Amino acid sequence: MNWAAVLGLRAAAPAVPRLLGAGSSSCRRQSTEPCAPPLSPVRIGCASGFWGDTAASVPQLLYGGKLDFLVFDYLSEITMSLLATAKAKSPDLGYTPDFVLTAMAPYVKDIHRKGVRVVSNAGGMNPLACAAALQQVAKKADVGLKIAVVTGDDLMGEVNSIKVDVPKVENGKLFPENIHSMNAYLGARPISRALDLGADIVVTGRCVDSSIVLGPLIHSFGWNKDEFNLLAAGSLSGHLIECGAQCTGGIFTDWHTVPDWHNIGFPIAECSSDGSFIVTKPPNTGGLLSFGTVAEQLIYEIGNPKEYLLPDVTCDFSQVSITEIPGTEGGAVKVQGATGLPPSTFYKVNATYLDGFRATACCPIGGPKAIEKGRRIAESILERTRMMFSQLGYEDYSAINIQILGSEETYGPHARKNIDDGPREVVIWLAVLHKQKKAVEIFSREIASAGTGMAPGLTGIVGGRPKVSPVLKPAFFLYPKKNVKIDIFMNGHHVETFEEDLSFTSDAAVSPDVPQAQDDLKDLPSGPHAYRLEDLAYTRSGDKGNSANIGVIARHPLYYPYLKKSLTAETIESYFQHLLEKEQSGERLVTRYELPGIYGLNFVLKNSLGGGGTASLRSDPQGKAFGQMLLDFQIKNVPDLKSLIE
Repeated sequence: MNWAAVLGLRAAAPAVPRLLGAGSSSCRRQSTEPCAPPLSPVRIGCASGFWGDTAASVPQLLYGGKLDFLVFDYLSEITMSLLATAKAKSPDLGYTPDFVLTAMAPYVKDIHRKGVRVVSNAGGMNPLACAAALQQVAKKADVGLKIAVVTGDDLMGEVNSIKVDVPKVENGKLFPENIHSMNAYLGARPISRALDLGADIVVTGRCVDSSIVLGPLIHSFGWNKDEFNLLAAGSLSGHLIECGAQCTGGIFTDWHTVPDWHNIGFPIAECSSDGSFIVTKPPNTGGLLSFGTVAEQLIYEIGNPKEYLLPDVTCDFSQVSITEIPGTEGGAVKVQGATGLPPSTFYKVNATYLDGFRATACCPIGGPKAIEKGRRIAESILERTRMMFSQLGYEDYSAINIQILGSEETYGPHARKNIDDGPREVVIWLAVLHKQKKAVEIFSREIASAGTGMAPGLTGIVGGRPKVSPVLKPAFFLYPKKNVKIDIFMNGHHVETFEEDLSFTSDAAVSPDVPQAQDDLKDLPSGPHAYRLEDLAYTRSGDKGNSANIGVIARHPLYYPYLKKSLTAETIESYFQHLLEKEQSGERLVTRYELPGIYGLNFVLKNSLGGGGTASLRSDPQGKAFGQMLLDFQIKNVPDLKSLIE
């Protein structure tokens, strides 16, 4: 039987879609003149996926990567909240010091000698201060560097007018009070312009993560603003490598197959002017580059793959294909198939606002009936502090979260029942939120009393007395690009105001992604077999604000129709219902999207993270374990799928 035909699968080697810009020929321009020779590929290595990434990445890329550009991504919504707090304490802070002291200072001479140009969003909330600190490093090393800074993302100076222009934010909520920070996600064009002006290093504040790669590609290849397929391909290369080792085997579903974590290779995108690119890593490094590792990263932290909104292009990643390249030292994959449409006239803006104070206590506890002891301790601490609040005239907690780590309660109804009296060692996770700082300080002090006045077996408090910290919640909204003033500085001097060209933008609605009707799968062969999802698929999950996404990629094309049939939006919502928070009755909180190019599904889970980021009291505020939790999902009533591919 031709199973591929029965399951409606395309041939194993589909025709390669063109990656050229709209209306372009194989020469990229319609012209009566002979084609110019193709430009040499550009090699871009990413040495950081977040603030706190390993310092071992820079030397492997610098000395073994044969790079044209070295890029660093440090920013997330949580990081921006932390940097905003730091800048509030001192005007000289607000950037990521690791970039200056750990990533650049030891290697700045060799970076300059090799002619490798650097792009980083390490500026965070204070890019000018970051550049000034970097200039001191260059001066001390006696190297002359042109250090450019892109500013304009920080909109706090316009907060009063924005409150009038934007009365409501995401989900229709009123514009919040107590705004702490407000940053637009800028695009790649200001970065490319800074490189055009001769910058050796470009430091930015908030920008979309992929722009630190797309900017150098626009500069190198001269891609026009209307070559949307090229811009989408360049954005995809940035999306794949901007999280560092996450696409070279980090946090891979098949983690046990990934060698040498201690020396995991960081990714390099070797990009050509026609938009095609290869993802590789330095030789003699660990990690793994495969279809699975790169497909997981492709689907990481995205929403609708047909409408991935960026400042420079609206990307369609749904038909992207990933092909392993055999015999390549260190491993490599070729990625193709991204297409693009015009971007909108708006920037996405992330605002943070103060909403009380929080603290989290983590207490290991051992001995028989550890779960029962842990829960009673947590509840008793809350009861005692509430009694004290009442005496002092304080209101109740705004929110609490009790988790007994080790009991599998994060799995909700899917937790495995422990034998006998359960585990003999657990960790109490007790997090609280209150409007008043003094109330949380009382909670922080009272934790220690459990060690002598409650259940036996509490062995300590991880990190000592819980730290009291402000809660900065995110709020997202769109803001007209024409209202954002972007400036470029070089070695501390203003050199240019960047003008965003809006002639190649559009706010026309993209066709919605219509879920495939299950009728299309009604003729699928069935059978008596059942599989854990991990047997048939890879998974990866991440966060955006208070929403999480879970990507599921079939290990073999023949498995894909069965995944589509079993993993509907409804089944995923039911599976995670204990973690979803509905704001109104009947609200649907899970949306499914399809990526047939990699035989993948993407699920977006709204209101699934308890507020997300620093606002969440959960032990997994970013949904990092959601994909792992789904691996035990049962795919039932199917034929012997393993035999189909043997």
